[in-house]
Amino acid sequence: MPPDSTATKARLLDAAFEEFAQHGLAGARVDRIAEAAQANKRLIYVYYGNKEQLFDAVLTQRVGALFDAVPFTVEDLPRFAGALFDHLVASPKLLRLGNWDQLERADPAAADVAQFRDKIEAIARAQQHGIVTTDLAPADLLVLLLAMVTSRFHVADAVLDAATENGWSPQRLAQHRAAIVIAVGRLVAPSPHPNPDPPGPNVILSC
Repeated sequence: MPPDSTATKARLLDAAFEEFAQHGLAGARVDRIAEAAQANKRLIYVYYGNKEQLFDAVLTQRVGALFDAVPFTVEDLPRFAGALFDHLVASPKLLRLGNWDQLERADPAAADVAQFRDKIEAIARAQQHGIVTTDLAPADLLVLLLAMVTSRFHVADAVLDAATENGWSPQRLAQHRAAIVIAVGRLVAPSPHPNPDPPGPNVILSC
């Protein structure tokens, strides 16, 4: 019986995550990944095809793990936003991986598109049931929500630090988290005067 490849694949994915988060797709080296994983470099090509496909595998695994850890609670999107912020604060390398993906590649991985299509469809269904505002298309609402959550990591520190003399203390971080939760709550709250002709979701709903 051939040896079980599960442990080797797990080590390769973990090592690749560290390498890609640090150096991006172009700067990553498969020999460093193999060395860190204590595996033969040839196995990367056997299991994943090439470096870009390995990057896709890492991104899909990590994004999937993210949403397993932070379920998409469409009925309580402010709560989801707060939990997602907490996860990204604790796992900054994941956000760096996503930044490299956007910087270096023109098209997103199919698996990641599927992850977000599911969430867009969930928002569209929530709009149909009056849980979420219909003033925004589902995709636009999701983009704005994610932008709020990740604003701490993308806006120049000088802008946010101008409001405090103590830097990003735990108290300041908690204050920013609370601001995100409030802002998302206002973003998604159903309008007292719903749009009679809401923008389309640009997705096929599976009700």
